[in-house]
Amino acid sequence: MWIIYALLAAVSAALVIVLTKAGLKNVDSSLAFAIQAIFIVCITWSVVFYKGNSSEYTSIDARTWIYLTCAGICTTLSTLLSYKALSLGPASYVVTIERTSLVIAIVLAVIFLKEKITWQIVVGSLAIIAGAVLIAVSGNSD
Repeated sequence: MWIIYALLAAVSAALVIVLTKAGLKNVDSSLAFAIQAIFIVCITWSVVFYKGNSSEYTSIDARTWIYLTCAGICTTLSTLLSYKALSLGPASYVVTIERTSLVIAIVLAVIFLKEKITWQIVVGSLAIIAGAVLIAVSGNSD
C-alpha cells in the first residue's frame, strides 16, 4: 500500500511544481508559499480531526517534538528556496536539481537511521545524479 501512497505523492509533487510555477508569474515566491501554507494547515488539521487524532498531540514525547519541529523548519526552508528557484528558473531544471535531495536523503538515512544500502540504491542514486547533471548542463531555456 505504501507504493500507492508514494506514487500519489509523486503525482501531487509534480502538480505542485507546475501549478506553483504558473502561479509565480506575478507573485513574490514567499507570498505564494504563505498563501499555500494556509491551505496546508487547514487541510492537514481537517484530516487530523476527521481521523480523530487531535488529542494525541499530548502524548508526543519531547524528543519527537524536537524532530517534528526541526522537520517543519526544514520543510519551510526547502519550500521557500524551491519557490524562489522556480520564480527564477525553468521548472524542469529546478525540479531536477532539487530532486537530487533523494540522494542526500539516502545518505542521511544510511548514516543516521542505519538503513541498509544495496547496489541497486547506489546505482539508482548515481543515475539520479547523472540525470540532474545532464539536464543542468543541457542549456538553459530561459
